[in-house]
Amino acid sequence: MKPNIYVGLLHHSMRDKNGELVTTAVTNLDVHDIARSSRTYGISKYFLINPIKDQQDVVTRIIGHWNGPGGMNYNPDRSEAFGRVLLVSWLDDALQKIRELEGVEPDLWMTSAKTCDGVHSLTWGDARAELEKSDAKPKMIVFGTGWGISEELLRKSTALLTPIVPEEDSGYNHLSVRSAVAISLDRLLGQR
Repeated sequence: MKPNIYVGLLHHSMRDKNGELVTTAVTNLDVHDIARSSRTYGISKYFLINPIKDQQDVVTRIIGHWNGPGGMNYNPDRSEAFGRVLLVSWLDDALQKIRELEGVEPDLWMTSAKTCDGVHSLTWGDARAELEKSDAKPKMIVFGTGWGISEELLRKSTALLTPIVPEEDSGYNHLSVRSAVAISLDRLLGQR
């Protein structure tokens, strides 16, 4: 039996295009599409992680619409997907919630388009094999926004999943995070 798997979408301690640390804005598409991918692949909870109150209000309105009578009646499947979304301010809040649910510390796997010196790298094949172990701990798979998760946060991870790259270098490496989540979940949990 696979361990419970959680997804986190970080908006704080991200790099911007100039390399500065910033808090990025929530996008409606990320809320929707990652919730739907999470539901499709059986993710236990999708944590939207953003410390800014105004951004949290936007997310709360979006979730409220789809979990309320209007959204639920219009599209029950979307409402079901939104039932897995939890809004928290900080990564540590998400990890604490998982500890409460699971009774153990989860493995923290992060994703990045770049490697990070000093962080254990985990291939997709090895990650998939880890999920097949009967004694595997729950996993929290974290995705960043903007120009990526800060190196400080990457170093807190148990492992850094290898970057998603095309077989032939296109000279362009900037997937939308919702695409990266879908590809990652399929690599880890999709049929083979």
